[in-house]
Amino acid sequence: MANTLAVGTTDWKAEVLDSEIPVLVDFWATWCGPCRAIAPHLEALAGEYAGKAKIVKVDVDADGKLAEEFGIRSIPTLLIFKGGQVVGRTQGMAPKDQLKAFLDQHV
Repeated sequence: MANTLAVGTTDWKAEVLDSEIPVLVDFWATWCGPCRAIAPHLEALAGEYAGKAKIVKVDVDADGKLAEEFGIRSIPTLLIFKGGQVVGRTQGMAPKDQLKAFLDQHV
């Protein structure tokens, strides 16, 4: 069962901006090797943080408008939203413990 949620422009406001808990957004693409490499880590973290934070994925090929709006120039880029605002940003491949530490800063 998938712990992460795919979001796009149609459900962005409800799932990310209006969320009552922090949201880590993974901007990714299917052709991106580093994106595929961190996916299992994000999936595991989504399960570990259920109820405290959620992790969603935005496919930059399918939703380029969102990527452009947030200045995504390379992927993977991870943004953390809290109260509808970006409070954290990181880019590139990272091990699970580093991703966990990034998320812990905002939970």
